[in-house]
Amino acid sequence: MSWHLGRLCGFDLETTGVDVESDRIVTACVVQCGGKHPTQSATWIANPGVEIPAEATAVHGITTEQARAEGQPAGQVVEQVVAALTHAIGAGLPVVAMNAGFDLTMLDREARRHRVYPLADTSVGDELRVVDPRVLDKAADRYRRGGRKLEDLCRHYSVALDGAHSADADALAACRVAWRLGSTRPELAAMDIEALHHAQIAWAAEQAAGLRAYFEKTPGKEHLAAGVRPEWPLIPAQGVSET
Repeated sequence: MSWHLGRLCGFDLETTGVDVESDRIVTACVVQCGGKHPTQSATWIANPGVEIPAEATAVHGITTEQARAEGQPAGQVVEQVVAALTHAIGAGLPVVAMNAGFDLTMLDREARRHRVYPLADTSVGDELRVVDPRVLDKAADRYRRGGRKLEDLCRHYSVALDGAHSADADALAACRVAWRLGSTRPELAAMDIEALHHAQIAWAAEQAAGLRAYFEKTPGKEHLAAGVRPEWPLIPAQGVSET
């Protein structure tokens, strides 16, 4: 049975910003779906311990006041998210994450910040296999014009996205896009999950090189080139300051 027909574990974070080294988790979702079983979803709101910028609130809708009132301590949320993913990986499920390098790296840095065992250091760390719709779509349809954000992919692949930029909606939509990619791209469906995971490592590095080259030769964007990282699905940690 092809990977896209089995059970999938969707994962998504909404955060205080886009810097994986310094920003914090605000909401998280881990959802299991597909495989002819009911969908099971767990969601969290964290009190990140810092102010949530207005620009971030405009994206995901969570204010600093709401996070303080409704959120669990960030360390508890991180511990529970890592535990949920560990359970899913231990059951043999691939983790589906749109732009996985961001979400998995953010979770890793938050784990180290709050003295939680990072996912990579758990008993199933070596078994992590990831499906990244962003990487797969770019590899399968390299020259298609238009955006490559989750909303764009949902529109292109005729996938429902209810409540974009909420962690639960985005996690489920990423799984649906992954399923559509497997259903419409025989070359992807033919790979087992091991081969697909390792292919994405190479594809992500190639895509990063292309983006870096684009920034380097585009006036006004040259400064962005240095921030493009080729590692996937996790940027190795170089040291994280504690809360």
